[in-house]
Amino acid sequence: MNERILELAKKAGLKFSSETAMSPVEFKFAKLIIEDCICVVDGAVHHRLPASSYVDIIREHFAVE
Repeated sequence: MNERILELAKKAGLKFSSETAMSPVEFKFAKLIIEDCICVVDGAVHHRLPASSYVDIIREHFAVE
């Protein structure tokens, strides 16, 4: 398991039966969010948008302030 995903899951308040245990559904959810971010950035790259715009694009994509 990726340590960063585990760290973020703990930060979100998820509890695990062991130090490295994450259910397959929880892990799949994290992976899907990451893949979605990759697609957003990939689209920005293909449109040759400035790197500084990626943060705003991802925030808008997920409706996060």
